[in-house]
Amino acid sequence: MNLIGSVRAIRVLSEVAAHGSFSAAGAALGLTQSAVSQHVAALERETGLPLVQRGTRPVELTDAGHVLTRHGRALAARLEAAEHDLAEVAGRRSGRLRLGAFPTALSSFVPPALARLRAEQPAAVFTVVDDHMPGLLTRLVDGEFDLAVVFDHGTPERIGPERVRRTHLFDDAFRAVLPAGHRLARRRAAPTLADLADETWIGGQAGSVWFGIVRDACRAAGFEPRTALASDDYRAVQAFVAAGLGVSVIPGLAVVNPTPGIEVRVLRTASPVRRISAAQLDDGVPRPVVQAMITALRATTRGLSQRARAAPRPA
Repeated sequence: MNLIGSVRAIRVLSEVAAHGSFSAAGAALGLTQSAVSQHVAALERETGLPLVQRGTRPVELTDAGHVLTRHGRALAARLEAAEHDLAEVAGRRSGRLRLGAFPTALSSFVPPALARLRAEQPAAVFTVVDDHMPGLLTRLVDGEFDLAVVFDHGTPERIGPERVRRTHLFDDAFRAVLPAGHRLARRRAAPTLADLADETWIGGQAGSVWFGIVRDACRAAGFEPRTALASDDYRAVQAFVAAGLGVSVIPGLAVVNPTPGIEVRVLRTASPVRRISAAQLDDGVPRPVVQAMITALRATTRGLSQRARAAPRPA
C-alpha cells in the first residue's frame, strides 16, 4: 500500500468528515460531487478498506476512515508549513507564526510578547490558538503550530516527544487561595501545604494537569487533598473559595488579579511549581520568526520568577 501519492484524496476525505456530505466537501474544495466520490473510491481501493459508511446522513467515516483523516490532517499541516517556509526562503512571503498557548499564558505574558514581536516584524502574520496540556504538544508535533507555550513539573528533557525542543522561560510557583478571614490568612507566617491537610479543597476535573501537580505535592507532604468541588477554570475555583466552600492551591499566574473575597498566600515550603517553556519541533529547520518570538517571550517574562517568589502583603 502506498498512500504518499494520495495526499489530495486524503484531504478530500477529511473535508467529507468535516462537512458530512460529498456535495458539501466538493463545494469547500471547488470540486464536483462526482470528483469527491472518485477520490474516496480511489483511497478505498488503495487501502483495501471501506472508509465511509454510505447511506448515512450525514456521511460518517468508518474506523479506518478516522485513522486516515487523523494522519491526513497532520500531513496536510506539515505540507502547508513546508510550502510557506519555501516561499519565505524565496522571499515571496513574510514570516508566519502559528502559536498555541494555555489560557493563563494568553491572559498574562503572551500578549505583550506578541506586541513586541509585531513592533519588530510588522509584516509577520500571527495566529494564536488557546488550548490545554497535553493537546498543545500533540498539535505542535502534528504541525498545526510553529511554537507552543507549555508547562511541566518534571525534568523537561524527559517529558513529551523527543522531537520537541524546549526553551525554559520561568517557573510559576503555585499559591494558596483561602477564603477572606480564614484562620491561615490571619497568621503572619506563610502556610505550608501540610497546614491545609485537614481542609476541604476545590480541585480540578478528572485528568486535570494543574491539579495533578498539586496532588503530587500534597502526597509528597503526606496527605491526600479532600476535594468537594472541581473546576479547571481558575476564576471558578477562586469564586468557590470566596464563597467559603473550600481552599485551593493554583498557579501564581492565575491570581495576578485575584477575585474579591479571597486571600492569596505564598506557601512556605514544598510549593508546587510548573516550569513554563516555549516548545518547537527539533527538526533542524531554521524559522527566524519562531526564534524572534522566543526572544520576545524571554524578554517579557524576565524577572517573573523573582516576582513570583515575593509574598503578597497580608490584607
